[in-house]
Amino acid sequence: MDESRWRRCSVCKKDIGFRQVYWVCSVSTCNRKRTGLAFCSTSCWDAHVPVMRHRDAWAIEEVAPSAAAAAEAARKEERAGQTAPAQGPGATPEVARTPRRIIPGRGASDAAATPRAQPAAGEKEILIVVSKVKDYIREVAGMKTADAVAGILSDHVREICDRAIEKAQEAERKTVLERDVPRVSSFR
Repeated sequence: MDESRWRRCSVCKKDIGFRQVYWVCSVSTCNRKRTGLAFCSTSCWDAHVPVMRHRDAWAIEEVAPSAAAAAEAARKEERAGQTAPAQGPGATPEVARTPRRIIPGRGASDAAATPRAQPAAGEKEILIVVSKVKDYIREVAGMKTADAVAGILSDHVREICDRAIEKAQEAERKTVLERDVPRVSSFR
């Protein structure tokens, strides 16, 4: 077992550290001991959904075990003669938490009724539909899209929203209107 990380993300292969928040898929075939998919972010989870052809799925927040707990689980499995991974997704973490569920495609009325989950410190939430952006680029130019593009586009969307909010506040309105949103040509 690598001492610096618990596992790797199943999509982007980024390290998931000990006691770090990670995401698992709600679909049982993704949570089996042999499959054991784990994702570093909801964006990575979202990227696997069309590949696996899930019809109704959501991301479940989990916390990776501590290094000591992972080592103890590996020792127990070795004693039992199993060769499965040390600590699979969905295993009970050391810290008791209520897991969050991220359900794609919810309507505005459902989203308003559910309190919004805040991203972890230093992590910005993705504001765009990654699969739609990738499909658009593939259809228009026949190109693939790197996963990092989603974060950059989300930063641009945040900047556009911030400018629109400022214009609405200057007009002493509590509603952002289409005329408050700057045109793309103004970014050039």
